[in-house]
Amino acid sequence: MSDNLEEEYPEVAPFIRKAVRNHSEEWVIENYSPKITALGVIMDVPPVEELPFYDEEQYDTLTEQEKRDRANAFRKYRENLQNAGSDSE
Repeated sequence: MSDNLEEEYPEVAPFIRKAVRNHSEEWVIENYSPKITALGVIMDVPPVEELPFYDEEQYDTLTEQEKRDRANAFRKYRENLQNAGSDSE
């Protein structure tokens, strides 16, 4: 195993070390190497405004009032659907 395991994977290094003690380095590499390697590709995703392809004019979002109006319209639509089934005589 890498000597700088704690630097590369600080959050999981103790678990990896424990697995090596309990099973062996070969066993850990055979069973967990793909998962350990995948840890290196995890990264933080920047907020939408920081993404290089984000264009405020193209990706316009709803205002708070528009979101409330949309939610209200969906609520009324669901109520109409529910009431339509209960009106049958």
